[in-house]
Amino acid sequence: MLWILVIILIVILLWLDTVKPKNFPPGPRWLPWFGNTLLVRMLTRKYGGQHEIFDYLSQKYHSQIVGLRLGRELTVAIRGYALVKEALSNDAILGRPDNFFYRLRTLGQKKGISFADGEHWEEHRPFILKSLRQIGYGKAQMETIAVQELDEVIRIINEEKPCIQPHQLLTLSSFNVLWTLITGQRIERSEDRPRKLLQTLRERSGHFDLAGGILNQLPWLRFLLPDWSGYSFMVNFNQQMVSYFSEIIQQHVQTYTDDKASDDLIYAYIKEIKNQKHSPDTSYTEMQITSTLLDFFIAGGLNVGAVLDLLLMMMVVRPDIQAKVHEAIDQLQDQIQWSDRDKLSFVQAVILEVQRFFPTIAFGGPRRALQDCTIGGYHIPKGTTLFSDLKSVHHEQEYWKDPEVFRPERFLDGHGKLVNTERVIPFSLGKRRCFGDILSKTTVFLFFSGILQQFEIVLPDGDRTPSTEMTPGMMYMPKPFKVSFKRRR
Repeated sequence: MLWILVIILIVILLWLDTVKPKNFPPGPRWLPWFGNTLLVRMLTRKYGGQHEIFDYLSQKYHSQIVGLRLGRELTVAIRGYALVKEALSNDAILGRPDNFFYRLRTLGQKKGISFADGEHWEEHRPFILKSLRQIGYGKAQMETIAVQELDEVIRIINEEKPCIQPHQLLTLSSFNVLWTLITGQRIERSEDRPRKLLQTLRERSGHFDLAGGILNQLPWLRFLLPDWSGYSFMVNFNQQMVSYFSEIIQQHVQTYTDDKASDDLIYAYIKEIKNQKHSPDTSYTEMQITSTLLDFFIAGGLNVGAVLDLLLMMMVVRPDIQAKVHEAIDQLQDQIQWSDRDKLSFVQAVILEVQRFFPTIAFGGPRRALQDCTIGGYHIPKGTTLFSDLKSVHHEQEYWKDPEVFRPERFLDGHGKLVNTERVIPFSLGKRRCFGDILSKTTVFLFFSGILQQFEIVLPDGDRTPSTEMTPGMMYMPKPFKVSFKRRR
C-alpha cells in the first residue's frame, strides 16, 4: 500500500513540475525536470541557430513573446522592436542570468561588469566609464590608436598583397584599439599566445549559444560527458585566460605609480584597490580586474572584426555598392577621420545595413528579472531569463518592407541624410546598453573607409562569390571566404 502512495506522490510532483506560472507567455508544454531542453535540441538540429528556433515558435504560437523552460530555468524570448524596447527599458529586468553556465563564464563569481548586476554593477559600471574617459575613450586619443592600427593593416596589404580571409588580418588590429585602452599594451602579430586565445574565442562561439547550451540546461552532464557537453572546453579556456591576464596585472602592480592611474584601466583599478585597502567590504580586488579583462576580451575580441569581415565580403558580393562607396570616399583627398563621417553618409548607410542585415549578435545580452513584472501583458516571474531577439527587430517586415534585401539606401532620405538609425540596435538598449558602441562605431568607420579609400576589394581568381549565410553560435559568423586587395591610389 505504501508503494502505491509513493507512486501517486511522485506522479503528482512530476505533474506539478509541468505547470506553467499563471499568465506566462505562450509556448510549448514542458517535461518534468528537463523542461523544453530536448525540444530545443531537436529544433536546433532542424532549423539551425537559436534565432531560427524562436522564430519558429513565435509563428507556431502566434506571439511575439514566447515562454519556455530550459532545464530548471524559466526563459522568455522577446521579438519585435516595440516589445524589445519595452523589455530593455524596464528596470525590473536589469539583472543577468545567475545559472551554471554564466557562473562558469565568470570564474565562479559574479564579478567583472558584463554579467554582474545589483550593487556590484551599479558601483563598477560608472567607475569603468569614468576611468575609460580619463584614459581617452571616445576622444582624440582613441581615434589616434585606431588610425595607427589601420596604418599597420594597410602596410601589410601593400607589402604582402595578401589573398586572405579578412578576419585573419582585421580581428587583431581592430581589437588592439580596445586592448590598448584597457591594458596600455598592444598585441603584436608575433605574439602567439594572445592570437591563439582570440582563435579559441572564435571556437567558443561555435560551442555554445547565449542560453549556455546543453551544459547550462543539464549541468550534471559535466560529470558524465565533460568533453561533449563543452565543460572541458570552458574550463581550459578560463584557465588560459586567467593565466594570461594575471601576468599582465602583475606587470602593472610591479610598475604602478600614482601618476599612471590615468594611463589604462588596470592602473586605474590598482589605484582604487590601494585607496580602499582598509575597507573590509571592498569589491575592488585583483579578481575584479581579472573578471573585467575577461569581459572585455570576450565582448570585444570578435565583434568589430566580424562587422569588418562582412563589410569587405559585401563589397565583392555587391560590386555596385563598392563603386558607390568609392565614389563617396573620393570626394575626400586626405586620410579619412572620424569627423568626416557626416560627409560620408552613404558609407555610414552601408555599415548600418550590414549591421541590420547580418545577425552577428542575433540576441542582446540575456537579462534576468529581478522582480515579478509584466511585459507585453504577460507575467514574467522573478528570476526568469529573457532574450531580446535583435534579428527580429532588424528584419521586421512591417517596418523595413523588404528586410531580406541588402539595400543601404533605406538609411538615406531624399537629401542623402541618414534616417532610421534608431531602429538598428546591435548594442542593445536601455541602461545595460553596451558601452563599447562608441569605440566600435569609430573603429569600423575608420577601418572600412580607410581600406576602401586605398583599395578595391576583389575576389581571388577562380573563387566563388561568398555565401551570405551565417554560421550560428553565440555570435553568428560568415562562412570562410577570401578576398584580394587591388591598389587604387
